[in-house]
Amino acid sequence: MMQTRRARKARSRSAFITSVYRSRAVPTFYIKTYGCQMNERDSEQVAHSLIDRGFKRVQDETQADVILLNTCSVRDMADQKALGKMGMLGRIAKTQPHTVFGFLGCMAQARGASLLREVPHLDLVVGTQKFHRVADYVEEALAHKHAALVERASRRMDDPRFSIVDTEEENGSQASIRDQPLDPKQATAFVSIMQGCNMHCTFCIVPRTRGAERSRTIAEIVTEIRALVDRGVKEVTLLGQIVNLYGRHEFPWRNFSSGDPQDTNLRHQQSPFVQLLEAVHAIDGLQRIRFTSPHPIGFREDLIEALGRLPKLAEHIHFPLQSGSDRILRAMHRPYTAGKYASLVQRIRAARPGIAITTDVIVGFPGETESDYQATRDLVAAIDFDNAFIFRYSPRRETPAATMLDQISEETKEIRNQDLLTVVNASARRAHQRLVGTRQEILCEGPSKTNAARLMGRTRTNKVVVFEGGREKVGEILDVAIARANGFSLYGEPVG
Repeated sequence: MMQTRRARKARSRSAFITSVYRSRAVPTFYIKTYGCQMNERDSEQVAHSLIDRGFKRVQDETQADVILLNTCSVRDMADQKALGKMGMLGRIAKTQPHTVFGFLGCMAQARGASLLREVPHLDLVVGTQKFHRVADYVEEALAHKHAALVERASRRMDDPRFSIVDTEEENGSQASIRDQPLDPKQATAFVSIMQGCNMHCTFCIVPRTRGAERSRTIAEIVTEIRALVDRGVKEVTLLGQIVNLYGRHEFPWRNFSSGDPQDTNLRHQQSPFVQLLEAVHAIDGLQRIRFTSPHPIGFREDLIEALGRLPKLAEHIHFPLQSGSDRILRAMHRPYTAGKYASLVQRIRAARPGIAITTDVIVGFPGETESDYQATRDLVAAIDFDNAFIFRYSPRRETPAATMLDQISEETKEIRNQDLLTVVNASARRAHQRLVGTRQEILCEGPSKTNAARLMGRTRTNKVVVFEGGREKVGEILDVAIARANGFSLYGEPVG
């Protein structure tokens, strides 16, 4: 009986997918991603799962039967952008009532069913642990809407409200779906190595939206990357909320020199993250490895030493600072000092000369005085980052910082934000100017976003380079002579 029911369900799904829907051979979907690389990777998984079911991806939301927004909740602006976009899509709901609309990801996890009350045409709310179920929910929603429209046209019933809200935590969403062939010119890929965070910074909602730390095995990650390399990928970026704390409570540490698991002195031991880096580094055909984002407490001696001896590790680290004031760092629950951070930067630069370091900084955290801000400004100027993301503090519901006293006015936040940007922009221009007249190794990623007639790629230090060339160079590594710097891009000519 169970087999018959499953067969009937499979035939029903197949009939739906192969039917002519909206005068097209296959149903279509559009997905827009907000936020970090982790969200980009999650969107990729959803896209692969839908393509595997017979859907076609489109770049125009007006041509889609399914519209999905993968959301971010780290800052209020990200929430508002996604809500605003979904509100604008209401015009499509009025003219195309069969279209399915869904929120995925962090905002969906944090707000849950309340989103249905805010957005009348919303059908799906799917949290961060259920990306592997999105295709099932989409098919169910499309089938329901199609049936309701047919019945309403026959005047047998009104179109009832249909919605799926699923934000319950469930394992299984980390493993990538890579069954569909990649673009033959795709040279880079994101690979999730862990989910969640145990740090509980007072400003951050991630532990609530992503859950506690949990890591994939080294063997599973290596298998995925080998398959990517076999399909032409030359560079992978390892992703985790705090990527260098990978496996710290789940997998064994080992002795630096002897491999003796009985050595309990962590200064003499190699972390699971460095063990993972070594395993990935050994994959034939892989040429570059990046990881993001690390935490200062995870930058132990073994990781700094690895930066100096593993040549496939790209010369770029995104290393969040958040504040240059020790008092504010304590209030943020960031367990390091400004001095400790600066010392780590010095050691990283000594281990890998020429490495580019970028960072995140929050201005206007509750209680931040002018002297606290000045300490941050001075440290950012002294370190001379290659670039930085400056954020005005944004209160997030159910985080400790949201209820702290001495909240800073938006006017003060904006003044500090603009002032610090002048420091960062000057530093970034210097970093770009230093490369003018040099030859840089570029991994060509495709057409330039600002001029499709040109190509763009990234240096090992993660600088964008725009250059002339034919499409045969896409996906290839080549040398480019840097001729000039303009804003935050470099321009050059291929060599040889």
